[in-house]
Amino acid sequence: MTRIATFNVNGVNGRLPVLLKWLEMTDYDVVCLQELKTSDEKFPADALKTAGYTAIWHGQKSYNGVAILARGQEPIERRRGLPGDPDDTHSRYIEAEVGGIIVGCLYLPNGNPAPGPKFDYKLRWFDRLISYGKHLLEEAKPTVLCGDYNVVPTPLDAVVPQPWLGDAVYFPESRAACAKMPQGGWLDAVRKIHPTKGVDTYWNFSYRGNYDRSSGLRMDHLLLSPSLGDRLPDAGVDVDVRDWFKPSDHAPAWIEQRLEQPHRLVFLWPRLPPGGCLRGRHPTCMGWPSPGRQFATKKPDKAAPAGRRPGRLDRALDCRSGSALSHECGELRAMVREEHQ
Repeated sequence: MTRIATFNVNGVNGRLPVLLKWLEMTDYDVVCLQELKTSDEKFPADALKTAGYTAIWHGQKSYNGVAILARGQEPIERRRGLPGDPDDTHSRYIEAEVGGIIVGCLYLPNGNPAPGPKFDYKLRWFDRLISYGKHLLEEAKPTVLCGDYNVVPTPLDAVVPQPWLGDAVYFPESRAACAKMPQGGWLDAVRKIHPTKGVDTYWNFSYRGNYDRSSGLRMDHLLLSPSLGDRLPDAGVDVDVRDWFKPSDHAPAWIEQRLEQPHRLVFLWPRLPPGGCLRGRHPTCMGWPSPGRQFATKKPDKAAPAGRRPGRLDRALDCRSGSALSHECGELRAMVREEHQ
């Protein structure tokens, strides 16, 4: 099982104790971080390495910033920065391959105040993401695009929608742009597992120092390519993190992925008669023993593979033929079936 999470940390250095505590408690295999709010030089790579994670990051002083962490393996960077606008200097996208999965980590513009230039930039950024998302799907590789999308897709994704009607995260244009992702073939992982349940990943800070539960929104999403959608047993949000000491205003969202099992060949061997090979016919064919050797009931010279008792396959291989499948005798046929491990 591979577990992938996304977390807007709202300042990676300021929230480092929260981040490290969460990583220690959860042991996710891949973690995407947004809103680092730090330069590349001040990213806490050493602290994360001590926690068991190797990281790549795309930082920016005081604003934005994204990173991909991998536990027990090296994320292989594929891209930093979303294509489509060479003049865009914001650190909002980074992409890597981790364990055969393409992971895109993104921090989509908030867009407020809206309408206005920041909202126009948000919609242009969304158009670039939609276009690049089509390219990723054409590659036909297992891919996840996760992060803070700064969009509330439907009324179900807000505890109380009314206060957000004038916010860029809930504008009709934002929601229409977001809808083009699943329309183009991407799967909303959390919504697939929880189709009718209200799920929140963000809450406003409260003046009491806690958080306002009535302000809950789902803005952090994990969108999956079709091949990953077929291997999705579970998804959710670590809501408790939002109630920790000095937390982010977001909580981590996560998915679990079943590993794609390789195919193997299983050989079904016929039971050999006690008198030797194939009732004594072709006794020397391909190195098989003479009829006088009782190898079908003889204890093998070598121990069976670990975890399995010696069976008739082990006894048959005691003849040391080494190429039993190429035995041309018509009465020895290895039936082969293909199955998943």
